Amino acid sequence: MQRVCFLLKVRRDRIIEYRERHAAVWPEMREALSATGWHNYSLFLRDDGLLVGYLETEDFEAAKAGMEDTEVNARWQAEMSPFFESLDGSRPDEAMKPLTEVFHLA
Repeated sequence: MQRVCFLLKVRRDRIIEYRERHAAVWPEMREALSATGWHNYSLFLRDDGLLVGYLETEDFEAAKAGMEDTEVNARWQAEMSPFFESLDGSRPDEAMKPLTEVFHLA
């Protein structure tokens, strides 16, 4: 099982709405994530907008590709893109660059 961690930056003026949106993630989005191999998926948001994502999956590239093929993901990414800084034209899911794990205590 791969453990994946990534960082993104939420715009300060959108933090409250970002929290609200994630308090009510669409059921079909939750189902798609589970069906494509996203497990123990968590997002942590600091008050300055730093977003830390963590998930476990058998294959991160396959999990991302699986979501890429869903209609709900296209809608979600389109709605979420304006919340982020420095995406350089990418969607948020395309900007998730995994950090290198340097220590793990099981």
